Amino acid sequence: MAIRNRSERPKRDKIEVDLSGPNGNAFALLRLASDLGKKLGYTHDHVERILDEMRLSDYEGLLYTLEREFGNYIILWR
Repeated sequence: MAIRNRSERPKRDKIEVDLSGPNGNAFALLRLASDLGKKLGYTHDHVERILDEMRLSDYEGLLYTLEREFGNYIILWR
């Protein structure tokens, strides 16, 4: 095992989510949207509107809203 400097670690531009894994369930995706909204500085009301829209439909609708709102920051894998 080698201990390396943090500066050597490759940077990942986007968060990758495997939809077939445990992080791909609806509750985990809602949590991800909430966390990203807060980190991006969205107001509480804005985050709640996004989450409400994600809850309004089925799983595909949830994915559509997540991709539309945070597609610049995440990659969803099926």
